[in-house]
Amino acid sequence: MNSDSQVGKSIEDLVVANRILARFGVLDGFGHVSVRHPEKSEHFFLSRSLAPELVTVDDIMEFNSESEPAGADDRKPYLERYIHGEIYRARPDVHAIVHSHSPSVIPYAGSSVRLRPIYHMAGFLGAGAPVFDIRCCFGDTDMLVRNRDHGRELAKTLGAGKISLMRGHGFVSVGDDLPVAVYRAVYTEMNAALQQKAIGLNGEITYLSDEEAALADEMMLGVMGRPWELWKKKAFE
Repeated sequence: MNSDSQVGKSIEDLVVANRILARFGVLDGFGHVSVRHPEKSEHFFLSRSLAPELVTVDDIMEFNSESEPAGADDRKPYLERYIHGEIYRARPDVHAIVHSHSPSVIPYAGSSVRLRPIYHMAGFLGAGAPVFDIRCCFGDTDMLVRNRDHGRELAKTLGAGKISLMRGHGFVSVGDDLPVAVYRAVYTEMNAALQQKAIGLNGEITYLSDEEAALADEMMLGVMGRPWELWKKKAFE
């Protein structure tokens, strides 16, 4: 695949990712998803400031290593693009990022109850879901990741992990490609909802062990194409 084809595919897949995440309620009028530039590793693609369900190929912008628009693109970008730029800077292994406010996850970012894998589809949560608390580093804010310093601290909280919750805000999921990052975002929301239901039963909960979670995560990475193709179809119905 030549360079133009790689870039074109990345952009097309990014549009698909926006539609999938909107279709399944992981993103609504807010939130965003990005992909690393396939030829310029310090750059990334992200839509202009727009509701994800409305994103088309023409809405995609290229951002540089400072999380600023590349070239002369003067369209309005997402305010929180620094989430993406600083995670890409800190994590060369990450090639796609989702930032979501999906509702079932929010309670775990604002309480002492840990988000843990309750079923095999969310084995990736066995690696942990640390909580980024912007107030600990920057005092009282509007909770938004407005600059590189904010993004850098979020990236530190994420560390080498796959998910980071954000107190009073939402979460980020990462992956080595878009299908993985999207899958993790979708199943973070699903696991959070199921865990709340299990807690509501007022009984003892059996979570996946660390070994079970790791094995389940490894297994799921081998079949990522199955949900991705289905979700692509449903996203444009």
